[in-house]
Parts: sequence; structure tokens; C-alpha cells
Amino acid sequence: MKPVIYLIGSLRNPEIPKIANKIREHGFEVFDDWWSASEDADDWWQHHEAGKGHSYKEAIYGHHADCVFSFDYKHLNRADIGVLVLPAGKSGHLELGYMIGRGKPGFILFDEEPGRFDVMYRFATDVCFSIEELVKGLNKLGSNHSGTVTNHLQSVS
Repeated sequence: MKPVIYLIGSLRNPEIPKIANKIREHGFEVFDDWWSASEDADDWWQHHEAGKGHSYKEAIYGHHADCVFSFDYKHLNRADIGVLVLPAGKSGHLELGYMIGRGKPGFILFDEEPGRFDVMYRFATDVCFSIEELVKGLNKLGSNHSGTVTNHLQSVS
């Protein structure tokens, strides 16, 4: 049985469902249901909270945020592997960091060669520049993927 992949990315990225389907074609279960909230979901949430006179701090601990956070948190914990699709914002990077911090493998799929390098992407199990390269890395993990991040980090220290 193949591991569950949490596909992490931006609500504004129309490539997310296409990438998820390409990974599914290789027999993986891919969680990307968060994308169905629409590209402007966060904007509407902010607008609604501002209309109620709420600050960001009040909004992030409100009922809507609690529901959305719980949904994502459940599926981040359920997944075996995280894949961050770039470009992505702060939330996506935090989600991948959470998964890696829990000892789960985490991949980064670049949409292009970065204009500005960042050495901290070495925390990831691998950085990939195509779906084919990503699937190859996912398949390398095989059915026994535990310890992959720990082993990767030990190899660089």
C-alpha cells in the first residue's frame, strides 16, 4: 500500500489539482481537498472578520479559523509524506515544516529554478523540478519510509 501524500500549496495555484492527479496516476493517495475552498477564501475570511471589527489575533482564534485549522491539522497528521508545491506562502512552508518536524518525509516541487537561493530547503527530503523527478523520489521511499528525514538530516551533520 502506497503512503498518503498531503499536497501543500497555494489556494491561488491552479496547478494543484493537475499535479495531484498526475501523482495519483502513479498509485498514490493524494490529499488536496483543501484547494476546493477557492483562491479567494482567505481574502473573504479577512473581509468578514474585518466587518465584525475583529483584529487578526481575534480572527485566528475564531470559529472559522478553528474549523479550517482542524481540517488541515487532521489531514497533516494522517498523511505519511508532505509535498510542497511552489510558489507557496507562509502557511505552506509552515505545514511542510510541521510534517518534517514530526519526522515525516517532505519534498519540495519547484515550478522553476529559484531566482534567489535558500539553503534551508535542505531540511526537505528532496527538492524536485518535475513531476517525474518527484514521483521517482516518492517511489524510492517505498513502503518503508520511516526515518527518512532523520537519516537525511544526520547525513548532512
